[in-house]
Amino acid sequence: MPYFQYKGLNKKGQIVSGKKKGASTNDVKEKLYKQGIAAKELKILEGVLYKDLSIGKKVSTKEFVLFLRQLSTLLQAGITLVEAMNILIRQTEKKSFRIILSELENELRAGVSFSEATSKYPSVFSSLFVNMVRAGEASGNLDGILDRLASLFEKQYDTRRKVISALTYPSVIGVVAVAVVFFLLMFIVPTFADMYESFDAELPTITLMVLNAGELFGRWWWIVLVTISIVPFLMKVGRRQSSVFLHYTDFALLKLPIFGVLLQKAAIARMTRTLSSLLGSSVPIISSLSIAQRVSGNEIISVTLQKAKGEVERGESIASPLEKDWVFPPMVTQMIAVGETSGSLDSMLSKVADYYEAEVDATTDQIKSLIEPIMILILAAVVGIIVASIAVPMFDMFDAVQ
Repeated sequence: MPYFQYKGLNKKGQIVSGKKKGASTNDVKEKLYKQGIAAKELKILEGVLYKDLSIGKKVSTKEFVLFLRQLSTLLQAGITLVEAMNILIRQTEKKSFRIILSELENELRAGVSFSEATSKYPSVFSSLFVNMVRAGEASGNLDGILDRLASLFEKQYDTRRKVISALTYPSVIGVVAVAVVFFLLMFIVPTFADMYESFDAELPTITLMVLNAGELFGRWWWIVLVTISIVPFLMKVGRRQSSVFLHYTDFALLKLPIFGVLLQKAAIARMTRTLSSLLGSSVPIISSLSIAQRVSGNEIISVTLQKAKGEVERGESIASPLEKDWVFPPMVTQMIAVGETSGSLDSMLSKVADYYEAEVDATTDQIKSLIEPIMILILAAVVGIIVASIAVPMFDMFDAVQ
């Protein structure tokens, strides 16, 4: 069961607060009532420290999209939101999501709007979701908005999956290469080093470099392993704690050879698809830019959208600040400018998103076909140099003996 943060009044009329474990808000209210506390405010705690181990992990994109599709279908069939939620609770297998849906049902029965109820669970329902649902409630088109959200999350998930797929193969080859080099330097090279030392042979410079590297690995291998293990962690912490570090690492990622173009196209596809969905759902332009900025997934694009929001607040166009940033190609800014002029910005953004999602597909295929031979050649070259550097002097020694 999850934990809830509560605030209420005790029998003396004093304000008290604390944390209480319970299956639902009603369960917590009942427990507090037995303790002489009338609960006024209840909020589920989302942090790791307050999660029951049996609840499980965060809701996956596939589960969430299925939930949105089912909810939209039920609403289109004329079933009320409360009844639809009750049906989906019984169908949901994941305990953590089922608990949240139960809380949403309780909120809806109490007269709280769907957008307000979901806003209390930001780990599942993002600000993008909440604002689009709020717009759907205002326009009376909640089922259509839910269907659009499902499509949006599906497209973003597919794009992200393709990018990860393109990055996975070279990462695996890189790990294998490091493991092979590590094995050679740790176990093979020292054997030859002892043999050459016993013969007191004069060795080529490249052989001496490899032997010294093997000796270094033999003495300090644990430092190398710890460094390799801790660097990703430090990078992650640094990106969370320092906006400057986040900015420069995102800049460096976009400038990477081969992969930078893929990351740039994926980021543009995500940003334009998000903005298109928000504007198409009648979310105000300023709010849409703020949300797109938060979910852009790249600090360079986030900063540019922040500038664009400032320009729009001053009555200027969105395209103007985007044109000044290298991350947005001319085609993107020109289509946005045309969309602003013609009053069809959401439609133009959708076309840009379609184009760049197709570009992500094509670039992913190109990278997969290109990177495999390159990585194999690099691995073969590194291993070949190490093997040759320790084997050639041995053949020279045999020739000298003969």
